[in-house]
Amino acid sequence: MSRARAEMIEATRARLIASARRAFATQGYANTSMDDFTAQVGLTRGALYHHFGDKKGLLAAVVAQLDSEMDERLQHISEQAAEPWSGFCERYRAYLRMAQDPEIQRIVLQDAPAVLGNTGPQQHCVESLRQLLEALMQAGLIPQAPSQALAQMINGSLVNTALWIARDDHPGTRLAEALQSLELLLRGLSLKPSA
Repeated sequence: MSRARAEMIEATRARLIASARRAFATQGYANTSMDDFTAQVGLTRGALYHHFGDKKGLLAAVVAQLDSEMDERLQHISEQAAEPWSGFCERYRAYLRMAQDPEIQRIVLQDAPAVLGNTGPQQHCVESLRQLLEALMQAGLIPQAPSQALAQMINGSLVNTALWIARDDHPGTRLAEALQSLELLLRGLSLKPSA
């Protein structure tokens, strides 16, 4: 395949994802018409089927993009921290705060679990968390434990808490309660006297 053809295919995919992302965020997955968002970018429904299989496949691509962006934001928080433990703690406070972002709330926390189930999303976050946990173990900041299992457990509780926050009419109250509870969990994980 020529480079120009590959770039055109990638550009078409990017346009479809961007259009679908706007539509899913504002209208929700169920209320979004494939014809509406394909027409907005001057493409046909056939282009969607060719690149993603169907509307569900396009949602999976949008969720993967958002998951990757969330992970990048969280990674930046970790990298900017003065020391590893504070970066780890702030990273997961920020994750819970993301549950109030309307785009993340609607696409990742409401539509994705309903349409895609529990498969697919969060894989970037789980792997980053596993790597962080291993680094914290090596630094003697948390006890030794199977990093993959611990990453799955922490991520699962954070995702469920984010869902709980996103589904409430008053997410600010739930966020405050979740952040308070997170502090207890972080203190329990740390080998340091205080988190």
